[in-house]
Amino acid sequence: MPTSPRIAIAARTSFADGHEFGAAGAYEKLSGRAHFAVDPAEAAYAGIVDLHKAPRNAEGMVEFAADIMILKPVDAARGNRRLFFGYGNRGNKRELQFFNDAPPTNDPTTLAHAGNGFLFRRGYTIVWAAWEGDLLPGNGRLVLDVPVATEDGRPITGPVRSEFIVEKPTTTLPLSGRASTRSYPAASLDTTKASLTRRRYQGDARIAIPADQWAFARIEGGSGLDNQGAEQAAIPSDANIHLPAGFQPGWIYELVYTARDPRVHGLGHVVVRDLVSFLKHDGSAGNPLAGTVDKAYSWGRSQTGRCIRDFIYQGFNADADGRQVFEGVLPHVSGGGLMWMNHRFSLVVSPAGQQYEDHATMADRFPFSYAASVDPHSGREDAILKRPETDPLVLHTQSAIEYWQRRGSLVHTDGHGNDLPQPDGVRVYLWASSQHFADPNVKRPARGICRNYLNIVQTSMLFRAMLDALDRWATDGTPPPASRIPLRADGTLVTAEEWRRRFPAIPGVALPTAANACPLLDFGPRAKDGIIDQEPPAVLAAEGYPTLVPAVDADGNDVAGVRAPMVGAPLGTYTGWNIRERGHGHGAMHEFTGSYIPFADTEEERAATGDPRPSVLARHATPAEYVAAIEAAARALVADGLMLEEDVPRAVAAAADWGRPLHDVRL
Repeated sequence: MPTSPRIAIAARTSFADGHEFGAAGAYEKLSGRAHFAVDPAEAAYAGIVDLHKAPRNAEGMVEFAADIMILKPVDAARGNRRLFFGYGNRGNKRELQFFNDAPPTNDPTTLAHAGNGFLFRRGYTIVWAAWEGDLLPGNGRLVLDVPVATEDGRPITGPVRSEFIVEKPTTTLPLSGRASTRSYPAASLDTTKASLTRRRYQGDARIAIPADQWAFARIEGGSGLDNQGAEQAAIPSDANIHLPAGFQPGWIYELVYTARDPRVHGLGHVVVRDLVSFLKHDGSAGNPLAGTVDKAYSWGRSQTGRCIRDFIYQGFNADADGRQVFEGVLPHVSGGGLMWMNHRFSLVVSPAGQQYEDHATMADRFPFSYAASVDPHSGREDAILKRPETDPLVLHTQSAIEYWQRRGSLVHTDGHGNDLPQPDGVRVYLWASSQHFADPNVKRPARGICRNYLNIVQTSMLFRAMLDALDRWATDGTPPPASRIPLRADGTLVTAEEWRRRFPAIPGVALPTAANACPLLDFGPRAKDGIIDQEPPAVLAAEGYPTLVPAVDADGNDVAGVRAPMVGAPLGTYTGWNIRERGHGHGAMHEFTGSYIPFADTEEERAATGDPRPSVLARHATPAEYVAAIEAAARALVADGLMLEEDVPRAVAAAADWGRPLHDVRL
C-alpha cells in the first residue's frame, strides 16, 4: 500500500500578530517540509516517467521532499473546514496577492500581507507545497527535491533545447535560461556536438553561430594583481553558456545540446495528490490539519493553471484509495495548455508557447478542452475530464491574452474551430479585455519594451466571486453563473482577419498580424511515453488547430465575456495583445502583455488626432459621472453573481478623479 507523507514542521508562528479575522479569528503559520517515500511498483505511481530508474533507499523506496507552508485558523472550529491549495507559480505564492489584493511576498507574516483579509475572513486554511523539481532555492521560493534517473547507475542522456531572449546585452546565461531554474548539465563541453543558432522572428531560418564562437562556460571576475584592475576568466561549466560577442536584444537564440541526469519531475503531481489527500483524511497526530478539512479546492494561474488541468487529465484527482482529491478547481489564464512535466528532460518552469517566445513545447497538445472531442489529425477522441467519479467542478477563467497568445479558444472549440459545449460541471469565463498578469496593486501605466501602455484592467474582484461561487456549488449544489465566452454561433469569436476589420482605426496604433498559431508537432517516436527524442520538434502542420479571438466593439474592447468595472465603463481600449518595440522583435506580440490605449481627453483632441473613439468628456462630463458609471458596472456584476457586494465600494474608491494615476487622463 502507498505510504503517507511525513510532515516535519520546522516553525510555527503567529500570523499578522494575532489579528482577528472576523468569525475565523486569529491565524497561525506553519512552515516545514513534506517527506515522501514511494514504491515504484505500486499502481498509484504507474505512469510516472523514469520513476523505476530513480535510486532506492534500503527499503526499496524512492524518496523526495517538498517545502510546505500552511496558514490556518488558530482555533480550527472557527474555520470553514475548507482547504485552499495554492499552486506556487514557479515557487512563488500568489494567492494572497490576487484574492486579497495583498503585496506579493513568499513569506506572509504581517497584517499588511493579509491585504483585505478575504481568504482569512472566509475561514480558509491555505496550503502551499512545492511541486516543481527544477527550481533553485532563493527569494523564499518553494523547492521540491526529486531524484535523478539513471540507467543502472550510469547517466542517462538526451536532447535538450533552450531558448534565450534578452532585453539587455549579456554574454553569459544558465543553460536553462533562467537564474532561478536548474539547468540540465551538458554531457560534453565540446560545442561541435551542440548547436547554437539565432533568428529574428519565430518563422525565420536559423542562423548558425560557429562552434568556436561560444562555449559551455561561465564568467568569474575579481580584482587583479599588480594594479591591473578588474579581471575576468571564462571557467568551463556544464551548466552555463558563454557567448563573447554577447546575446543581443531583438534576436531569438536557440541552443540544442545533449544533456545528462534527467530529474523525475512527474513526482510533482504525486506531491499534490498525496499531500492534499493526507491533510483531508488522515487522523493521526502527524497531520497538522487532522479532522478539520471537509473539502479541498485549488487555484493556479498561468503555468499552475496548466498544472491543474494536467493533474486532472492524468488522473491524479483520484488518490491512491480512489477518493476525490479536489472537489473544485480554479485554473486561471492557462489557455488551452497542459504541462510539460511528466517527461524525460522536461523544463517544468518553462512558459507555454507564445508568438515570439518559448516556441514549440510539449505544453500545447490535444486534448485542449474539458469536453470530449476528436483530434482531426489522429482521429483520437479525448477530454481533460473523463473520470466522472473523481473529476472536480471546474471554473476556468482566462483573459483576452489567452486567446491571442495561449490558444484560449481551444478550451471551448473543437479541432475545426466549432463551438464545443462543456460538461455540466464546467464553467468557462472570458474576463473581457483584461491581461494575463493583472496586478491588483498596479499604480500607474507603464510601457516596458512595448509600443503601447501595458493593460491596466484590474480583475481581482472577480477571483473573490469565483471562489464563493465554487464553494456554494461544491457544498450545496447551487450552480454558478453560466459560462460567458465568445462563440462562433453569435459572431463574438472570430478569426484574426475578421478582428482586424472590426478594430477601430486608432491613429499610430500597430495591430497584431495574427493570433499565435497552434502547430502540430512531432517530438519523436517515444514522445507518447514521455521521452523526447527530437529537438527541435518537427512541425507537421504550422497551424494544426485553429486559434480564434474575441470580437470587439467600436472602442476595440471585447464584446463577449465578463467585463470588470474598468471595462464596463472604459477610459480607453484594453486589449489582449501588445506589440514589441523596435529593437526587441518589433511587430511581434510581447509575451503575456496587453495594451491600454487611452481615449482622447476632449472632443477637440479627438478631432485633432483623428481618433474614431468618443473622448473621455464625451462619455463622462465630470469625474463624478465616471465614478457613477463604474458603480453601475460593478452593481450589474453583483446582480449577475460575478462580483461581491463588498467590492463595490472598493471599485468606487479606485475610480475617484478619473482613476488617476492609473488612467492617463490629463484634463
